[in-house]
Amino acid sequence: MFSLVIGGARSGKSAFAQSLCAGAPRVVYLATARAEDAEMAARIQRHRSARPAHWVTIEEGLDVASAVERHAATCEFILLDCLTLWLSNLCWEHKDAPDDVVLGLATRELVRMKTASAPCHVVIVTNEVGCGLVPESSLGRSFRDLQGWVNQEAARSADWVHHVVAGIPVAIKQPGALR
Repeated sequence: MFSLVIGGARSGKSAFAQSLCAGAPRVVYLATARAEDAEMAARIQRHRSARPAHWVTIEEGLDVASAVERHAATCEFILLDCLTLWLSNLCWEHKDAPDDVVLGLATRELVRMKTASAPCHVVIVTNEVGCGLVPESSLGRSFRDLQGWVNQEAARSADWVHHVVAGIPVAIKQPGALR
């Protein structure tokens, strides 16, 4: 099973995604954030303290598909939080590459994760970045566009898609529904 949880900043998407995994005895939390400054380190710590202690945390900023492939057979859930920070890391790693090359890399990674998700339930958290202001810089607009395309690809691949607004999850795609 492959699920996508999308929402804006502070929408409650991570808390909702964690609730999907709450009853499972074996959960792998795939963290993509990098603690590159004090503020991000504090955010990471806040997320850590909100997770059950028995969940296994894997910190992987780039090669998320390999992490899913390694752990899918040993757990009920893999929670990847978040696709947006992962894409940011991927963009930085390939900062001199054109957007279409980065999009191709991201799409291949999503296909690998979807394929690897067969033995368990993979839940991916991502930010909806297209509902806000148009970024001032060309770099910001480029990232917003890439994130939108990656979110579309993830949603197409997902069995379930939930949009979280003000802490309320709304199922916008579910198995068996018209696509």
